[in-house]
Amino acid sequence: MAAARCLRKTWNYPMAFRGLATVIPKVSQVDNSSDFLGKIPHRQHPGILHLKNVRLPPELVEVAHFLVTESSMRNLEQQTKALTNYLWSRKRPLEAADLRRKAHELEQKFREKKNATGPLDEEAEAKLQKKVLDALRKSTYHWEELKYTEELSFIYMAARMDGVFAAVTRAFHEIQKRVSDFEPRTLLDFGSGTGAVTWAAHGIWGKSINEYMNIDSSASMLALAERLMKGISEEKNLCIPGVYFRQFLPVSPKVKFDLVVSAFSLNELQSYAQRVETVQTLWRKTGGFLVLVENGTKEGHQMLMEARDLILKGTDEVVHDPTEPSVFAPCPHHLPCPRLSPDRILPCNFTQTYFPLPFSWNPPKKEEKFSYLILRRGSGELEQPWPRITKPVLCRTRHVHVHLCCPDGSLQHAVITSKKHSRDIYRCARNCECGDRLPVLNLDSEPDSGEERGDTDEDHL
Repeated sequence: MAAARCLRKTWNYPMAFRGLATVIPKVSQVDNSSDFLGKIPHRQHPGILHLKNVRLPPELVEVAHFLVTESSMRNLEQQTKALTNYLWSRKRPLEAADLRRKAHELEQKFREKKNATGPLDEEAEAKLQKKVLDALRKSTYHWEELKYTEELSFIYMAARMDGVFAAVTRAFHEIQKRVSDFEPRTLLDFGSGTGAVTWAAHGIWGKSINEYMNIDSSASMLALAERLMKGISEEKNLCIPGVYFRQFLPVSPKVKFDLVVSAFSLNELQSYAQRVETVQTLWRKTGGFLVLVENGTKEGHQMLMEARDLILKGTDEVVHDPTEPSVFAPCPHHLPCPRLSPDRILPCNFTQTYFPLPFSWNPPKKEEKFSYLILRRGSGELEQPWPRITKPVLCRTRHVHVHLCCPDGSLQHAVITSKKHSRDIYRCARNCECGDRLPVLNLDSEPDSGEERGDTDEDHL
């Protein structure tokens, strides 16, 4: 089988060992026979980034459950499920130029069917145009702006707050683990919604952050986020100090934040031009890390890749900080995303298990499927160029299948064995999960066709 032939070349052990040793404390030089992990178990190797189960803060769970229990809103369970499904299936608004191109293609198609090469009479032309418009209405996604009223904001809290918290916590955890000395003092959350980003950041960097700036255009959503932070007693003081709520971004270009976040907000913008302007503005406000999180769908992934290319190409005419941007996660490279193939677009997504809010309709555990992008100020030259695992790891008898996004911009499928790649690398791979980084620098493998196990049509929505 092809999978069994993908490691027929010799692997460079010393190079990989030296790469691993640079991130292991108290290890400066190793040889082929040494144990590069030292006393660290394989299940805690430096590439492990996944979290087992994310749990919301008890005070947030308590007040959310209290508000839902006291609410007189009818059919809340059905409304939360409907909103969740709608947000998951939501697509980007179609641009006017794309709409005109699509209309022209339909018109040409209908003309060819009628063998109408020349001009039509007035009646026939009118029928053709009506047929084109009807086809457009049936085949075009109708994007609508969501008005987050007091009622819709409440439904959003019950439906999405816990999932947003889980996804953002996973992204923050990667920053914390890989850059342990990063201690942000200020945070900006664009499209803050119910304040889940602030809660997640407080759980990780609560000792260092002294300013949480929450930006949301909906006054009702901001009022609900503030209510959640006051607890059941609804005291004047918020349970997280230094939280501010605003409807607009700070105007001054000099105002920057150590950590800037936009979670599930880019698709709320009406056009590509607005997304470009917003991403550029957020990057100007970024002093350390910019974290973008979206649905784990084709649409969500493509919006993140738009933002990635926009920032890396440096097309912003207003430059207040010339520091070079770099991709921190999940991409191990700055090359075009290999999953955006013209033949078949595959979303780069990951899952995070979490304990949902304790409502009667929620199961004990849920999974949030999301895509994310983390950019940072600086060239990123000190980062280890380790490949990212993009699919669930398949552990078999004496061998492991891993699918990797590699530093050379390619997708690879590798079969790792203890005999060919050392016991340490083999054990590290067995303890990895999708989203982790495999701590190797040169692993012979075969190209990933995208048709392997783990990619289903459901994953490509």
